[in-house]
Amino acid sequence: MSRFARYLAVKVVLLFITTVIGVYITILVANMGGYVDKLRMAQLREEIGMKIMRDPSLRDVPIEQKKEMIETKIRLEEERLGLDKPFFIRSLYFLKDAMTLNLGRAQYMVSDSGSRQVKAIILERLPATLLLMGTSFFIIFFLNLFVGLALSRRYGSFIDKLYVASAPLSAAPAWFYGIFLILIFAAWLGVLPFGGMVDAPKPPTAWLYALNVAKHMVLPLAAMLLSSHFIGVYGNRTFFLIYSSEDYVDLARAKGLPDRMLERRYILRPTLPTIVTNFLLSVITLWMGAIIFETVFNWPGNGRLYYQAIGLKDVPVIVGNTIIYAYLLAISVFSLDIIYAFLDPRVRVGGGQH
Repeated sequence: MSRFARYLAVKVVLLFITTVIGVYITILVANMGGYVDKLRMAQLREEIGMKIMRDPSLRDVPIEQKKEMIETKIRLEEERLGLDKPFFIRSLYFLKDAMTLNLGRAQYMVSDSGSRQVKAIILERLPATLLLMGTSFFIIFFLNLFVGLALSRRYGSFIDKLYVASAPLSAAPAWFYGIFLILIFAAWLGVLPFGGMVDAPKPPTAWLYALNVAKHMVLPLAAMLLSSHFIGVYGNRTFFLIYSSEDYVDLARAKGLPDRMLERRYILRPTLPTIVTNFLLSVITLWMGAIIFETVFNWPGNGRLYYQAIGLKDVPVIVGNTIIYAYLLAISVFSLDIIYAFLDPRVRVGGGQH
């Protein structure tokens, strides 16, 4: 137990350091090394100057006095926003807030309810991303898994050769197929919507609303399937074929074990660590969504939120998205080592003999 506890402590420390470094790099990149703050200060100076110069109540105030008022107001805003401190100091404050999940307020973006809180903005977009990406992931993951296993039993058949030949189709990203699907089924045939999550105005009942959302998900799901199904099936099929050719599998087959029991005990079980790894790490990516993909389909999720935040240079929203993803990824990597120990008895957590 002491070795196990020591291993977990070291793992937590290393993952924490890695997360801190990743988040700090994100802060530096999002701020462009402080350049975004300079742009923000220039915009603030322009807004304050125009407001004071156009104020009717200050019409008779001399220009020199107006300039002094502008400089005083700018100085107060600098102190309030912390822009009077060097960027290095501010970046450390940003890092502290990010690591403690004090995400603060967005600079430009607002939620549909009018809130500028970064948490509110992210949580408002999260359900849409989880619905689309989660549905597509679970369908594609388990479909690829079972079809790959079925093809490993029919090696060399026509359907097996068809999937092998179709694997290069997955070289194109999902948004690429999405554009063509939109052109065919929305622009040309007019049977499916161009994008969005629901029609406007929204359907009056919950049942009609659910059906309408499902209709809007058809094209995105089809694009995701075309992009990842064939290569996923090919990879799983090859993976299962490799394990099927092991000596212990041939020995079990020679002893007369049924095919189903052979697959369950001697093929699927040794592959569980890899399958669980791919599953768990892929689940984490669901939270972030896909930036270009959600933008193509005008899907109101976290991926499109990220795209909008980058375009507006809204640093708090960018960092907020990144820090939560970093925490989820660190927790997943930490959990994987423990899960391995349960799935594969050859794995010894914390080192030792194998």
